[in-house]
Amino acid sequence: MRLAKYLAQCGIGSRREACRLIEAGRITLNGHIARHTDPIRLGESLNCLDNIELDGSPITKTETLAYWILNKAVGTDCRLLEQDETSLIHLLPKAPRLYPVGRLDKDSRGLLLLTNDGELTHKLMHPSFAHSKTYHVRLDRPFTDEFVEQMASGVQYKEVRTLPCQVTRLSAMSFEIALTQGLNRQIRRMSSALGYKVIDLQRVSLMTLTLESLAEGAMRPLTQQEVAVLKAAVTI
Repeated sequence: MRLAKYLAQCGIGSRREACRLIEAGRITLNGHIARHTDPIRLGESLNCLDNIELDGSPITKTETLAYWILNKAVGTDCRLLEQDETSLIHLLPKAPRLYPVGRLDKDSRGLLLLTNDGELTHKLMHPSFAHSKTYHVRLDRPFTDEFVEQMASGVQYKEVRTLPCQVTRLSAMSFEIALTQGLNRQIRRMSSALGYKVIDLQRVSLMTLTLESLAEGAMRPLTQQEVAVLKAAVTI
């Protein structure tokens, strides 16, 4: 098994985060700085036969996978930085160890999935799987039907042309948009390219998960049924 995949299964983060840790030289394998190409030896019971450490602390495989949902408030930074008082890391429980699946901008709010399941994170975040995320967006002024059509058909900004998506008007100044892409600040940049400014952006669903009555700033573990339905949807 590749090192990054194993680290993700251990609950230290997604495969992407595991790769960052390897590149930073923070992972050691049997006393040596680890490389991406290093394989992991597993015993018959799938226990690791190698000594793996992060910043000098041994890494062991996560015993129990956990899945939580957070209704993120504006002002919370999804980067897990201890030195940042606004970081999400200060809201997370000490156990189980959780990390966010993707990010919501600091000035955005809404649904954020938290887990230590690296494989699920990989499938939800990798663009080839094209899983949907739905947002409610409020602009700085009323918009036209042409704006809705342009957003839905794809918008050009810088070197990017966004993929077609579903857009539904909610009011004179707000709309719902369902994306399968996950480009940085995508909705804000799409709106800006068409001459509008986003003043409120809320993620209301991720695949089969919705906020329902979860209060802003609150979090809760997913039910077994929610986890089962989500995993089933991911594997379709």
